[in-house]
Amino acid sequence: MDRFEGRCWLDWWANSSTLLGSAEIALVITATAGGWDARGHLTGGSDEERECFAFLCELDPVVMLRFEDHSTIPATVHVLADDGRFVLAEYTGPASRSIDHRLDS
Repeated sequence: MDRFEGRCWLDWWANSSTLLGSAEIALVITATAGGWDARGHLTGGSDEERECFAFLCELDPVVMLRFEDHSTIPATVHVLADDGRFVLAEYTGPASRSIDHRLDS
């Protein structure tokens, strides 16, 4: 496969049974000499969807990239613009990580 173009989802999991959030995306993946290059954008255009996406990316940029066939790949989201455009990179860190995020009241 030299190229994939289609609909996918970015899933943020707190643990194996708690899904924090999910974003439907349009994604283009191309093969490169070093692996792959992935660029995409949110399919929804509402301000609420973009704000939720930005919040989840700030909370933790490591996601599960889920394809229509339900296969998944761990990835890291790098937001490019406020309009929901981003690039993905393969996540190669530890399978289990802790994050520390506090909500100010």
